[in-house]
Amino acid sequence: MRQRRLMNQINVVPYIDVMLVLLVIFMVTAPMIQPGTVNLPNVDKAAAPPSEAMIVTIKDDSSYTLRRTSNAPEESLEQKALIREVGAETQAHPDRAVVIAADKSVRYELVMNTLNDLRNAGVSKVGLQTQKSGS
Repeated sequence: MRQRRLMNQINVVPYIDVMLVLLVIFMVTAPMIQPGTVNLPNVDKAAAPPSEAMIVTIKDDSSYTLRRTSNAPEESLEQKALIREVGAETQAHPDRAVVIAADKSVRYELVMNTLNDLRNAGVSKVGLQTQKSGS
């Protein structure tokens, strides 16, 4: 009796069937998915911060300064003291805005942690300052 020779090739037909089924599933469900809209700020048309806004500056050495008004001098503060000061000021004047101006080389995480800490301190109007392109 003659032995059957082993087949050393992969049968790809089942894989193609599975791929076609997945393709049909994705084609049917793709129109049903609602894409999220992200409105990114356009720095060419960025508005200047209000003159009465407090400006929190994060410098490239991770130090913080606070300017209470546009005419006031900058005060160097530690992060916790800064959050306390801004929180107390916004509790006295709830409609007062706070603007975070961070150096370009500051880590994104530090800016977002500061933003989160300010919101946890009760600041409702917090924005990020940008520089117009070409300036």
